[in-house]
Amino acid sequence: MSAPQIVVHRDKELMAGAAAARLITKIVDAQSARGSASVVLTGGRNGNGLLAALAGSPARDAVDWSRIDLWWGDERFLPANDPERNEAQARQALLDALPLDPARVHPMAASDGPHGADVDDAAAAYAAELDRATTPEDHGPVPAFDVLMLGVGPDTHVASLFPELSAVRETERTVVGVHGAPKPPPTRISLTLPAIRAAREVWLLAAGEDKARAVALALSGAGEIQVPAAGAYGTRRTLWLLDRAAAAGLPREMYPPASP
Repeated sequence: MSAPQIVVHRDKELMAGAAAARLITKIVDAQSARGSASVVLTGGRNGNGLLAALAGSPARDAVDWSRIDLWWGDERFLPANDPERNEAQARQALLDALPLDPARVHPMAASDGPHGADVDDAAAAYAAELDRATTPEDHGPVPAFDVLMLGVGPDTHVASLFPELSAVRETERTVVGVHGAPKPPPTRISLTLPAIRAAREVWLLAAGEDKARAVALALSGAGEIQVPAAGAYGTRRTLWLLDRAAAAGLPREMYPPASP
């Protein structure tokens, strides 16, 4: 478990641009060290804002996009062509403009895919796909992702792990079907906390005053069942990337005064 580091930017645009620059650097470093990189994407306004900033960055060409594995932390269990799917939004924001290897892009199943409406079967299939992608160095059933990104919801949810629901209580499975989510759509697929915590680095993104209470709760030592964001951390680094509005509930001494 790594202690959280907090970086606060003036506004959400600066936060997205800085996070995109960090991600480019991290991918390039991983590719230099091991030949490839693995990243877990997140949806929502902050995840999509980061991807849009990356799309507009000239530095994106420093990455060898054919040598990266892309995964998702969660997905809305909707038909494949539904624009509300995280995959669809990521493709529109960035992925369709990149020279990716299609075999290394790993979307979660759609509700009209090979598993039909069985979200639990779809989740098990994604867990199996993650397991097949592991190496002996990963020491577990999921890859040791270089960066796993998570948006933080106003209710403190991350991925599709909502407070008090069974998915956030999962301790063994790496991917689960989520039923009865309080945010539409109610049926989803999500990585679990054990899978999230296998990542080398976990980045939690939050911008806007509606996230301030969730950020403060998650960084106050709250329990992960009631505050799922509190249970998200990496093996080497846990990075909270915030704008000033989202950081408003934190004591000023918790983050460096030099944060732009």
